[in-house]
Amino acid sequence: MRTIALDGSPGGVDALVDALAAALDGGPAVLPHTGPAPATPGPPPATAVVIATSGSTGRPRHVALTAAALRASAGATAARLGDPARWLLALPAEHVAGVQVIVRALLAGAPPAVQDLRPGFRADAFAAVTDGLGPGPRHTSLVPTQLLRLLDAGGPALDALRSYRAVLVGGAALDADLRRRALDAGVAVVTTYGMSETAGGCVYDGVPLDGVTVDLEADGRIVLGGPTLATGYLGGPPFGGRFRTGDLGRLVGGRLEVLGRADDVIVTGGENVAPAAVERVLVAQPGVRAACVVGIPDVRWGQVVAAAVVPGPGRPGDDGLRDAVRAALGRAAVPRRIVDVAEIPVRGIGKPDRAAVTRLVTVTGGLEPPSG
Repeated sequence: MRTIALDGSPGGVDALVDALAAALDGGPAVLPHTGPAPATPGPPPATAVVIATSGSTGRPRHVALTAAALRASAGATAARLGDPARWLLALPAEHVAGVQVIVRALLAGAPPAVQDLRPGFRADAFAAVTDGLGPGPRHTSLVPTQLLRLLDAGGPALDALRSYRAVLVGGAALDADLRRRALDAGVAVVTTYGMSETAGGCVYDGVPLDGVTVDLEADGRIVLGGPTLATGYLGGPPFGGRFRTGDLGRLVGGRLEVLGRADDVIVTGGENVAPAAVERVLVAQPGVRAACVVGIPDVRWGQVVAAAVVPGPGRPGDDGLRDAVRAALGRAAVPRRIVDVAEIPVRGIGKPDRAAVTRLVTVTGGLEPPSG
């Protein structure tokens, strides 16, 4: 297995592009990484890429993806979005979303343009790399925080963003207000759902890609299958054609709506509260730019709901936020503790770091008694 060390530079990505092109044609498996090369078991036969998961359930694991799975995912994306198109890579290439931008670009006939991420994601750099793509259809893939940064920047950055035929947004939940703002600004946003175990996004705007299956267990647990599925984890048993995710969902008008992770559910006073539902209510309020909701231990209730909020101009008082949640979701979902933060801590490619948020809200402020 070939390991490729990445540092956010275009030069590092160039080496990964060459390695992936060879792996797609039957060459050795590739493991992109940052820092020291991880010690892993050997990959199973036919593996093309090994991807470290983001570690949302604990210690990161390594996922084995075949060339067939990568090609199936890229082909289904092309069928959904339209092909051919140039791709811009603005995501860390060690994550599955970054790898798939490279694979899609290679299968479309040209390597991707690459944004230098060593200084972090910058709106002006995104605009400059976009200008270098030249005429013709173009696609890119972003996480919600990048989308927000480009919208806030306006000017050339927003003009660049509008020039894409499709802007895939995944890696973390995209709140409805941010999506609406992007669409109103003329950005062709496509919300994606997937994970390393499914070769990246496999459900676009709630609709599975061709060949992908979505089933819901009795408790709402999402189970995915189809040709994009990984073989399994290194050192573990094969998935066997179906992957039981850690996420809960429901079908609304035939489209999948992801409600959040099953292990994030807060049990307070014997009632279940989905953090994602509370977050949607909070970010729908004027003056709330972002929110992350967690459960914190409580002697009386078992857990209570707490929220970290990124405030903007016109943010309502805490009581106003609580009233909005109570009206939409009921008394049990009302945050007992609300803490303003400059930004929501993230991990991996942009998912909220709920453990870090829990630490923040646990050590900050006091509990407010629920009312009503």
